Amino acid sequence: PRCPLSPQEHNLDFQRLLDASAYKEQHRPAMIRWGEERRRTDPGFFCRAAVEGAAQPVWVVSDVRRLSDVEWFRDTYGDAVVTVRVVASEETRKRRNWVFVAGVDDAESECGLDQGVAFDWVVTNDGDAQALEEQLETLLQAVRGRL
Repeated sequence: PRCPLSPQEHNLDFQRLLDASAYKEQHRPAMIRWGEERRRTDPGFFCRAAVEGAAQPVWVVSDVRRLSDVEWFRDTYGDAVVTVRVVASEETRKRRNWVFVAGVDDAESECGLDQGVAFDWVVTNDGDAQALEEQLETLLQAVRGRL
């Protein structure tokens, strides 16, 4: 997997940005601003970076956050694109130590796909391992059926 360029450009510890640490939260607003600047000048920047060099028959592009990203994939790959949204209740998210931060959690980077996208699949991840497994198995069978 490719490493996003922003941490490299700003001398940040990429591995520490992957967890839910205070380090990540300290740098998150600046990272969001950096990403917004990139998207304004080149809406497909991150999408092209995500697929560069990929040759597998099935790709999972996780953490797409904007309608423009979904549109880029659909425009580029057409009917081959399957969109999946993973949801968890606010109660579940709080149990997982999520705390709402104004200006971050209500920014487009966090909620830009809450409206305007008709997802092909919606997977609920509220802590029921069996229910999650069943949903993922159904999704996997559907993907296999498209190959």
